Amino acid sequence: MAKVFNSITEELQGFIAKQHIFLVGTAPLSPTGHVNVSPKGLESFRVISPHRVAYLDLTGSGNETSAHLLENGRITFMFCAFQDPPCILRLYGQGRTILPDDYEWDQLYSLFPPIVGTRQIIVADIDRIQTSCGFGVPLYEYQGQRQTLISWAMKKGELGIREYHQRQNFVSIDGLSTPLSQVHYQK
Repeated sequence: MAKVFNSITEELQGFIAKQHIFLVGTAPLSPTGHVNVSPKGLESFRVISPHRVAYLDLTGSGNETSAHLLENGRITFMFCAFQDPPCILRLYGQGRTILPDDYEWDQLYSLFPPIVGTRQIIVADIDRIQTSCGFGVPLYEYQGQRQTLISWAMKKGELGIREYHQRQNFVSIDGLSTPLSQVHYQK
């Protein structure tokens, strides 16, 4: 039932493009650290090449993914079909955080629609691509993307978001630093 691919094929890219939600999984090296699984939406995922992907990471209540990537780079993306035909796609790789001051920012950011509250871009080099059946995933009907995060960010404004990052996004729940704490707000 599981199938491993050498690259992200055009067929897999088409599958990814049809999904309105994806999950990001990361973990610290510490055996007592917390594994993080984070759902993402807002059409924020892009396939850059057959072995590289990126997503626009919006301000959130924490910044676990970025902290884990800074520590060890491991990342997994999962896409599930909630309509027929069933399928689960996992992309395994090594990721890193790109901040607005980084030299790659403009090139990568141009791949996405501008979204208020953008915090960083996560880029990953994919070394394993695997599908599985998805027969146990329930069917759901897509109703649309929530606008709550965008509305929240618009109300906060740029200064309010920066202050929020300083309070909530500099350190993971396990005490790991994030790239935001090390570079972005040093100026």
